[in-house]
Amino acid sequence: MPRHVNYVPHGVIPEVLLPFDNNQAIDEASVRKHLRDVSSVEGLSAITVNAHSTEVASCSFDEQRRVLDIAQDEIGAKLPLITGIWANGSLEAARMATLGGASALLVFSPAAFSLGQTPQMALSHFKCIADATDLPLIVFQYPLATGQTYPKDALLKLCEEVPTVCAIKDWVGNVPHHEWHVRTLQNLPRSVNVLTTHSAWLFSSLVLGCNGLLSGSGSVIAELQVRLYRAVQGNDLAEAKRLNDRIEPLTRVFYADPFVDMHNRMKEALVLLGRLPRAVVRPPLVKLDPSEIMGIEQALIEAGLLDKKAPNAA
Repeated sequence: MPRHVNYVPHGVIPEVLLPFDNNQAIDEASVRKHLRDVSSVEGLSAITVNAHSTEVASCSFDEQRRVLDIAQDEIGAKLPLITGIWANGSLEAARMATLGGASALLVFSPAAFSLGQTPQMALSHFKCIADATDLPLIVFQYPLATGQTYPKDALLKLCEEVPTVCAIKDWVGNVPHHEWHVRTLQNLPRSVNVLTTHSAWLFSSLVLGCNGLLSGSGSVIAELQVRLYRAVQGNDLAEAKRLNDRIEPLTRVFYADPFVDMHNRMKEALVLLGRLPRAVVRPPLVKLDPSEIMGIEQALIEAGLLDKKAPNAA
């Protein structure tokens, strides 16, 4: 039984990182501290685990279950927990959906959909999961370039025919398409919230009217994201622009090429801020070059998050 019943995903929802020790095993003590650090930010709606930011593709089913258990133990009574459902088969996804402790599920697109899909396939995948649990479902809408994006007609079918679909994590990567999501889904007879994860252009995305954001960079800058979201919601664009100017240096370094290193860079940022003891990633990711770490350090200074004279600063 989830601890936060009737939760509807909205507002600012950070995706946390997953600290590893030097042997690439989960560092539970650091996981707990990281969860406490992020969840201490006022104004959050929920916390997400077992997502891209948690390097979920490199984690076994048992590890994902353990991460959820730790999160429930640390913050489950304080904030709703969203857990990712990362599986390439619908039956496996349905099995994962029955894990206890979450208040909502973030459903990843099966990798096979990169080769093509039909609305019937997408509907079958979600109905299989919905039959296994009554938890709210968040549709992960992938970038158009991946081929795993749900076409508009398929997405509408999901929203109309699966009553527990209540939000999408929008990473479509196309501004007109993203705006269509906001205008269409949030105005359905049963509204479906659009949670942007366009963190590389978050200010622009929020101005379109998204009802929330679900972002890995929230593992580092949750407080700035809360303030930005509130400023946009309050139509204080001058304050929103000021906050965006602070966020921009980090956006520039976190989402540089190759894009796959974004959460690797966020780990390095937390080490520089003294919030993690080390920035270990699992293969195929590798340690960042020292020059790139220096760039992250400079971005933290520009954002006003790290003092030039701090022990971790150059």
